[in-house]
Amino acid sequence: MGCRAPVIVVVAGVSGSGKSTVGALLAGRMHAEFIDGDELHPAANVAKMRAGVPLTDADRGPWLAAIGAWMDRCIAAGACGVVTCSALRRAYRAALLTGRPDARLVFLCVDPGTAAARLAARHGHFFPATLLDSQFRDLEPPGDGEDVLVVDASRPAGELVAGIAARLRPGQQP
Repeated sequence: MGCRAPVIVVVAGVSGSGKSTVGALLAGRMHAEFIDGDELHPAANVAKMRAGVPLTDADRGPWLAAIGAWMDRCIAAGACGVVTCSALRRAYRAALLTGRPDARLVFLCVDPGTAAARLAARHGHFFPATLLDSQFRDLEPPGDGEDVLVVDASRPAGELVAGIAARLRPGQQP
């Protein structure tokens, strides 16, 4: 799926859904820039999460703005990009997609048990597994009227990326 026309793909889902793995693989397949949205969190957000405190909508605002700014820089440069972001709520997804016709959002659906097992195997990340329940509480799964490609994230990452690439093409709707 080489990147022939500018497109930005947001790979979203709860922690442990595979966003970083799928996003990096998808970016490689697209020959696109990649950034893990966790790198764009303000230091205060990272400190809160590291302490086991869930983020609020107010905490997420500056983070979503930073992700949007990264997307806008890619679009302005005519570049393709892939960024990860939990995008748990409908309003967050709308904030990332509204006014960005070259942006697409892929939502990785995963059950709590699979996400918890993946987090237990992950080391060196600031997001503790104890916060996973808060993400599932905050989650508003993509629904009718949202322009979102929803995929089952329990499959192997390589299969997910191949399926996403086959369904997500620049200039096409998911």
